[in-house]
Amino acid sequence: MCTPDDAGNSAAAMPRHAVGEAVDPITLTGVDEVRITTLVDNGYDGLLTDQLLPWGQVRRGALSAGAVAAGQFEGGSTVSGLRAEHGFAALVTVRRGDRESVLLFDTGLTPDGMLVNADRLGVDLRQVRAVVMSHGHFDHAGGLFGMAARRGASALPLVIHPHAWTRRRLELPGADFVLPTLSRSALAAEGFELIERRVPSLLLEDQVLITGEVDRTTDFERGMPPAHQAWQDGTWQHDPLVIDDQALVVHVRGRGLVVLTGCGHAGVVNIVRHAMRLTGVQQLAGVIGGFHLGGPAFEPIIGPTLTALEAWEPELVVAGHCTGWKAQHHLGARLPSAFVPGASGSTYQVAAA
Repeated sequence: MCTPDDAGNSAAAMPRHAVGEAVDPITLTGVDEVRITTLVDNGYDGLLTDQLLPWGQVRRGALSAGAVAAGQFEGGSTVSGLRAEHGFAALVTVRRGDRESVLLFDTGLTPDGMLVNADRLGVDLRQVRAVVMSHGHFDHAGGLFGMAARRGASALPLVIHPHAWTRRRLELPGADFVLPTLSRSALAAEGFELIERRVPSLLLEDQVLITGEVDRTTDFERGMPPAHQAWQDGTWQHDPLVIDDQALVVHVRGRGLVVLTGCGHAGVVNIVRHAMRLTGVQQLAGVIGGFHLGGPAFEPIIGPTLTALEAWEPELVVAGHCTGWKAQHHLGARLPSAFVPGASGSTYQVAAA
């Protein structure tokens, strides 16, 4: 449960408009390649095929991944494929020359979903050097304890916004839903080295940027509806901004920025603008993750969101998790050469030009 001091005051919750170049632009070291593997996403399709594309490739999690006991089949087992759940987790690998570094961005909904998929894909999570939380919502934090156990005794850095501990609820007709709230003390006791920052961070030898709080500069990305509330100053209050929302950014040489979102509560257009402003890089190679465009509160902004994305001419758009089926449909129609369906177990590799 948060206190007034760490829940954020009204000034901190107001949009922060910004134009022009950043006062202190961030020097984000370019990489030769980034590979983003979605260990958890809302969907899984074992019949999706690999794709070799001008900017890199897409590799899909095979239907044959994993095996489970099943006595009704000869040999006593069957293939299990991968899990899908309402959550998000992505393994991010950056390569510069012959050196690779790995971090984890979010951990999915359930305690074991991310771990099961990692095992079925042959991913060794012990190579992860840090975990980054996109925000504090529970469908991105479910696998944290499992990750700590897999890592073992050594402390694991966890980059998180200080408002991620905020207690939140959805005020629904007749049945308010208090969202599971992250515990700072529990995560520290489990061995995480908590790095709480509101401002941008550079990780993995300055090859990965974590945006910190995102400037809200569009006139249409207005955040969550009144039903989304936070416990502040001893009462439930509308929490439109989800101020702890942050994204991950990589600069692939000759291609531009690859932006990874969790839910994109700050607005995917705001996020891309913010990443460009921080880095000074105006070319968008790709955007991957949740865009939060599903449901009646967000479907009205599908149009302006797609118009903005079209103007950047990205080579890759992977809209998963909370994007919503209508937005995915429109993305596929308006950005047919860039749109790639998201799915658990998929790897998106973007290589330098």
